[in-house]
Amino acid sequence: MADITIDESLCTGCGLCASACPDKFDMGDDNLAHVKDCDCDCDMNELAASCPVDAIKVSD
Repeated sequence: MADITIDESLCTGCGLCASACPDKFDMGDDNLAHVKDCDCDCDMNELAASCPVDAIKVSD
């Protein structure tokens, strides 16, 4: 399973990831995206590629 993280120094809080995959991402009180500790069916590589600021990191 891939390890998914969000670089909070890059995240602008646009919410694209949380909209595309609400099972895995949510928007925190700090208006930044956060990774939920759960499995989901979303394509994490596709989500990472669609992040406008490259804040989503996927590693094996």
